[in-house]
Amino acid sequence: MSDEPKAPSAARLPASWLALGGLTLLMLLGQLYMIFFYAPVELQMGVVQKIFYFHVPSAYSMYVGFGLCGLASAGYLIRRKPSWDALAVSGAEVGLLFCLIVLISGPLWARKSWGVWWTWDPRLTTTMLAGMIFASYGVLRSFGESGEAERRFAAVLAIVGLFLLPIIHYSVQRWRGTHPTVITGRGGGLAPQMTQTLLFSLLSFTFLVTWLIWTRFRNERQRQALAELEVEAAERGLLEDT
Repeated sequence: MSDEPKAPSAARLPASWLALGGLTLLMLLGQLYMIFFYAPVELQMGVVQKIFYFHVPSAYSMYVGFGLCGLASAGYLIRRKPSWDALAVSGAEVGLLFCLIVLISGPLWARKSWGVWWTWDPRLTTTMLAGMIFASYGVLRSFGESGEAERRFAAVLAIVGLFLLPIIHYSVQRWRGTHPTVITGRGGGLAPQMTQTLLFSLLSFTFLVTWLIWTRFRNERQRQALAELEVEAAERGLLEDT
């Protein structure tokens, strides 16, 4: 893809983007079928346990979004290319969406499992901290016209958040939190149908997070192109009042 913004063209959506969107929809429908009709109901938690099939894939998608934002931010600081910046913004916003789902679905599950809506478990706390860091990134990029200084500062902030992601992942083992570890290197404590449903859910969310990031990236590149045209028009005096 070219890094020089071009004038926004007429709305003609790429066939590959449409195909991925259609496939994502089919995958999500298949996931819902497996969750509610294929996977058995857990004996102790009952139907509430099915939140698990949304909570875990959302956490995985959060990692993808935030990780992409951090890596793309590093790429922007090195190369100063608008496409890297657009990719970072896309990853941050999509990652925040899934982080919000994690922080909503987690307490719903915790209320049934632990008897409380929230506890300062290491994984919950570090997840909330990561959400706050990338929310700060989004606020910094959203308010006003972001100049080069704001973009560079936000990129550094995203890189700081990137180093927090492995801490979130290993916090349960490191600090012996109460957050359950269902799948480990020695195997999982799930029935085969549950494992298959979880794996399919992770796959469907992989398609979903990819499509969402791609969509947001296209929009951000079009916004950059429009901003570039406005600057060029202003330099030529085309925006001056007559």
